Amino acid sequence: MQERTDHELLKLHQDGDAEAFGELFRRHKDRMWAVALRTARDPEIAADAVQDGFINAFRRAGSFRGDSAVTTWLHRIVVNACLDRLRRIKPTSDITDIDPADARDHHRSVEVRLDVREALDQLPEGQKMALVLVDMHGMSVTEAAQVLEVAEGTVKSRCARGRAAMAQLLEPA
Repeated sequence: MQERTDHELLKLHQDGDAEAFGELFRRHKDRMWAVALRTARDPEIAADAVQDGFINAFRRAGSFRGDSAVTTWLHRIVVNACLDRLRRIKPTSDITDIDPADARDHHRSVEVRLDVREALDQLPEGQKMALVLVDMHGMSVTEAAQVLEVAEGTVKSRCARGRAAMAQLLEPA
């Protein structure tokens, strides 16, 4: 039996098929988890956002117009769920709270990741989200524009500005 496409599964879900959305979840939960974790940088928030996102997608399946990939639509919902959760909480810690001596005890790649996270946190939200989706999650500019609900040129501009700022922030002293 041929595997159904995401569009077909979403349509079956809209038509009342009890199993169709579960298959969409199984197919895309890991990718949605990855984007949520990169967006929130907190496993607990990411897990809650993925759950919120899939619940919202389940309930709002009728709002899917079909002019983008189902995964792009899911990304948009999960990213928005992350942003909603991040807006509702007060930061409890900051990446700058990490003792630099502790970071040096770890492998160089850990230090680089910490530096990148710290630099990323200093960017405006729009630039940060564009870079997370395009450079870290590997989305195309078109997909990122759909997720962020902005023009492709805006994503390109935000990425360019964000990369330039990151290069300056990560420049050795």
